[in-house]
Amino acid sequence: MKRRELLKLAGLTAALLTTTAMFAGGAHAQDKKWKIGFSQVTTIEPWRAQFNKDILAEAAKHPEVELIITDGEDKTEKQVADVENLIRQEVDALLVSPKESAGLTGVVQQAIDAKIPVFVLDRNVETNDYTQFVGGDNKLIGRAAGEYAVELLGGKGKAAGNVVEIWGGMGTQPAHDRHDGFHEFTDKEPGIKYLLDQQSGDWKQDQAYNIMATALRNNEKIDLVYGHNDPMAYGAYLAAKDAGREKDIKFIGIDGLPNEGVQLVANGELTATFTYVTPGAEGLRQAIKFLNGEKVEKTITLPTQKITKENAAQILKDNGL
Repeated sequence: MKRRELLKLAGLTAALLTTTAMFAGGAHAQDKKWKIGFSQVTTIEPWRAQFNKDILAEAAKHPEVELIITDGEDKTEKQVADVENLIRQEVDALLVSPKESAGLTGVVQQAIDAKIPVFVLDRNVETNDYTQFVGGDNKLIGRAAGEYAVELLGGKGKAAGNVVEIWGGMGTQPAHDRHDGFHEFTDKEPGIKYLLDQQSGDWKQDQAYNIMATALRNNEKIDLVYGHNDPMAYGAYLAAKDAGREKDIKFIGIDGLPNEGVQLVANGELTATFTYVTPGAEGLRQAIKFLNGEKVEKTITLPTQKITKENAAQILKDNGL
């Protein structure tokens, strides 16, 4: 996705958040049955923008719900303050998608101690006292990516090549799970060599570009890039393209948003992506279910799908793109 398109998407998200704030504080707020708070880590990443869009669309189906969304601005301390504020507002349920697992654990525990049901979305925290976790199985997605990487590099028992892995945030469990799952397959192949040691792009395209630019300068041969999300895989692609080497390298990402990763695969810029469905809509549905006295499972695992050139066009068509 081009930088100007990312800015447009960020603007759209800001507008959506403004709409949410108006909705939550409007004249009819006193008529609503449930006040639900959602602490989002950031609103400028494309996947996070879709996350918010999904939860807003679900909230619109539930007139009994007053939804309050906060933006952590990609800062742990800001997100902690946001959750503390939601606790003071005595929300009936708290949805939180942490920037860092450890960094949000303390304030999540505060909410739990205040008898607020907590629904952890996407990234977990270091306590099991929450009501429910909703998200994708990042280790499973990593395994799928690793299995496909082995296939691209020659197949099981024969795979060979130089691999650049660009991590997400080192303090987040999804990054570790996506790494571990990937290596469950690739580490069995003695012909595969890893060129970088835990280089974090913090889920951001520009940081991945810089990591890849350095890798290209230091290595004459790179066969495959595994980015822990699509923006980082695309950042690596742009660096390779600027160096005139993109046609020699396979690029694998994760997220699979139709207007981002799927489009990049359809364009031939990424080789593949794996869907990581946003948990916004399901998380809100589960919170409402719980507040209405129904039982909820401790963990809801969202499905994934491999997207390559073969099925990308159909997915875009199905999404009206």
